[in-house]
Amino acid sequence: MHKKRFKGLNPLFSRFRGLLCSALSKGAQATIQRPTSIGAESIGVCYGMLGNNLPPPEQVVALYKANNIQMMRLYDAYDKNRDGLQALKGSNIEVMLGVPNSDLQRMAGQDLTPAYDFVYGNVVDNKDTINIKYIVVGNEVSVQDFPYVLPAMKNIQGAVEKAGLQDRVKVTTATYTGALVNTYPPSASVFSDEIRPYMQPIIAFLAQTGSPFCANIHPYFSYMLYSQNIRRDYAVFTAPSFVEEDGNLKYQNLFDAMLDSVYAAIEKIGGSSVRIVVSETGWPNVGDFASTTENAQDYLNGLIKHVKGSGTPRRPNWPIETYIFAMFDENTKPGAEPERHWGLFYPNKQPKYQLSF
Repeated sequence: MHKKRFKGLNPLFSRFRGLLCSALSKGAQATIQRPTSIGAESIGVCYGMLGNNLPPPEQVVALYKANNIQMMRLYDAYDKNRDGLQALKGSNIEVMLGVPNSDLQRMAGQDLTPAYDFVYGNVVDNKDTINIKYIVVGNEVSVQDFPYVLPAMKNIQGAVEKAGLQDRVKVTTATYTGALVNTYPPSASVFSDEIRPYMQPIIAFLAQTGSPFCANIHPYFSYMLYSQNIRRDYAVFTAPSFVEEDGNLKYQNLFDAMLDSVYAAIEKIGGSSVRIVVSETGWPNVGDFASTTENAQDYLNGLIKHVKGSGTPRRPNWPIETYIFAMFDENTKPGAEPERHWGLFYPNKQPKYQLSF
């Protein structure tokens, strides 16, 4: 999500080819059961920094704490993000720390120095003062960069294990629903032919290390692109009852359908034991017909209530650890107008919505 979007009509539809999960056809599908504590997971917020009017990191951390936001996603550890990381010292906020796509090739090489420098410089050196929970190696990676993802993950994992932190810090990567095809019904979903050969060993790695898989889930884009097929209430968590069915599974919101499409895809390549962390989801409030304050308020309130209270139809007993995108509106972010209006807060730290974490 934290990258340039809307480069033209064809890339737009290619980017979101896997998003349409509304018109579900029938087909029985077993529900995977796993006893766990629903509601135990916290809700995090992504801290994007593509703005020239944002408050200093120390004030941002204080704002997280004042609003009981217990998890933060940082997209890398350089420049402004490094200042944000250092501001977290002593806060006990759990951190999802990114390795940017631009570093994948360097991290994937036989020279282990870049991976070890990243882990020791950011994680090990701060292990007593900053609570880093995940290292996310790549975000919505292009097909061209996918060959570097698993080697980079293994090198990062090796450094984490060398430091003895493998039970505390989990190494993963983040994908998006555009990597999927056949997404309706969700049970039919698979990774695209060009991505599946890379994704299968990644999922095997995550299963072996006990790490979750990260997915950016954005019903907003589905509704914005396909509103003629998707009801508003289904998109923003206000549907009064089930809207769609997929065999014996019933869906009351698009978020669950999209998340279950990712679960279905990873199950088909050996990921039945792998948990998904929703590493981005949100709704902008300015810029097009779908980007309204009412839609954003309904979506965010419904999201928070839902992920605290239940799993998905496919994984009803699995927690939905979720990071909302984003903390602030970012006025220098490239792309279409909505890209600059995803924040829960204005840059002056005033809330845009009435939310309770």
